Amino acid sequence: MGQIKVLFVCMGNICRSPTAEGVFNKFIDDMGTANRFVVDSAGTHAYHIGEQSDARSQQTARSRGIDLSKIRARKVMPSDFEHFDHILAMDTDNYNILINSSPSQHHHKIKLFLDYAPERKEKNVPDPYYGGQNGFAHVFDLVEDASKGFYHSVIDPS
Repeated sequence: MGQIKVLFVCMGNICRSPTAEGVFNKFIDDMGTANRFVVDSAGTHAYHIGEQSDARSQQTARSRGIDLSKIRARKVMPSDFEHFDHILAMDTDNYNILINSSPSQHHHKIKLFLDYAPERKEKNVPDPYYGGQNGFAHVFDLVEDASKGFYHSVIDPS
């Protein structure tokens, strides 16, 4: 069985999607299955290409034992739709952008990330960029729940 390739996507790739990349990487490492996955993140917009994750995301991540410092923002590329098995959008706006910018044969790969956290009422991971520190902690809580649900859906889909 080949590696499972996962791409997390938000708008600028400095808050939500790098958080999801870091949280999911830590989760699969803790589960001892990191070698079964290829994990990346990207943004639908090119606002922050090459930049590190937002300092507040990095601070919240460090407080939870996760290092986001090596992640650099990038924009979703056309080749991503071919390369990745799962493309997980942080919200409906970015989901729609992904659907509208991808070939139809790849639409089945694109999902809302919080669909994997059915116990959560939210369907969108909110953008914490203009909010306070509590917004970043809330994003981490949502991402942790969705990461567990997604993991179990691909590792043990029964």
